[in-house]
Amino acid sequence: MTRTKVNILVVDDDISHCTILQALLRGWGYDVTLSYNGRQALEQVRERIFDLVLCDIRMAEMDGIETLKEIKAYNPAIPILIMTAFSSIETAVEAIKSGALDYLTKPLDFDRLEETISRALVHTHQPSAAPSPVSAMQFGMVGQSPAMQALLQEIALVAPSNATVLICGESGTGKELVARALHASSERCDKPLVIFNCAALNESLLESELFGHEKGAFTGADKRREGRFEEAQGGTLFLDEIGDISPLMQVRLLRAIQEREIQRVGSNKTIAIDARLIAATHRNLAEEVAEGRFRQDLYYRLNVVTIEMPPLRQRREDIPLLAEHFLQRYGERNRKPVKGFTPQAMDLLIHYPWPGNIRELENAVERAVVLLTGEYISERELPLSIVSAVVPEVDDAEETAIQPLVEVEKEVILAALEKTGGNKTEAARQLGITRKTLLAKLSR
Repeated sequence: MTRTKVNILVVDDDISHCTILQALLRGWGYDVTLSYNGRQALEQVRERIFDLVLCDIRMAEMDGIETLKEIKAYNPAIPILIMTAFSSIETAVEAIKSGALDYLTKPLDFDRLEETISRALVHTHQPSAAPSPVSAMQFGMVGQSPAMQALLQEIALVAPSNATVLICGESGTGKELVARALHASSERCDKPLVIFNCAALNESLLESELFGHEKGAFTGADKRREGRFEEAQGGTLFLDEIGDISPLMQVRLLRAIQEREIQRVGSNKTIAIDARLIAATHRNLAEEVAEGRFRQDLYYRLNVVTIEMPPLRQRREDIPLLAEHFLQRYGERNRKPVKGFTPQAMDLLIHYPWPGNIRELENAVERAVVLLTGEYISERELPLSIVSAVVPEVDDAEETAIQPLVEVEKEVILAALEKTGGNKTEAARQLGITRKTLLAKLSR
């Protein structure tokens, strides 16, 4: 089966057996946490989310049945597999009645263990029926990576609602494109989408821009003006860089969101507003709240639904597609018959960390097209920062790749020998194989 990042808690007071299981399960691609008694296991379940618990029955401080009942009382959805060296129908029945999903006997049959874990995880990792995703290209978004597909599914889920959306992510990741996609896929798509950058103006001008003003409200206000909230009536208001507004503007914006009404500067008359609000920021607003720079009540008003934008370095599969997309755009604009990138140039683009994200990639391709004298962009046309960059570390996905079975078996055997002080007979017993079989595997 295709495994996502699954967290398994192993509970056993036999430390050597825990270590062997840890090596085995990690070799199969799982994250593993060890617990050496029931009380510790219960504390860990309360602190972290686990997809499955593998628990021994015979433990000194708190036995497996009691541990099982306590975990199920806290979170009945966690699948728990019980294991014991004392094969007993009565114990098995009691474990199942107490909520265990299945029952395994020691020494464990590793093939049956893997099959049982896979079966246990099926019901917890079944995907829900998803709505039809929006089209990426329709809204200027390019990419086929898992991160992009997840983003498109999220847009499809959120767009039909009227919920306030907070788009978070580094600068240059495409937050405005997501706001446009949300509006275009909503029932408000035939009404205005008003886009406004909150960081572009000082406090007094920002208030006038958002809420409008009456004639004579301040010096230079020679006529009445509608604000962005009024312009977005019936449609969507996208406030970019919301994390940059002043404390006073935070108060006024909070009131507008809560009361669904505004007052123009210089007027006492209230105006009802009907605009869906989408906000975006490159800042970590939770940290801004903790530091006292952003109002907690406004943060909760904005943070109804959060969409996290993946940085470009987390969707490297999309870099060639994006590069070709920008190449075609700027080739046409500059009337240059560009055919593509050299392999060396594309390799540099793929491995560069892109701190400026998609915007930096777009600028790099535009620059290369402008400087190009031939038909293919090479490293000579790329910025020096890209050419001289150090190749980044291996992706997490590569680091956690599933090992071949022979390598997993080797690690488990060596771990068993280490824990038994090189005693092959005892190691074979704990591994559930004969001494002769162990020697044969060692010789190989």
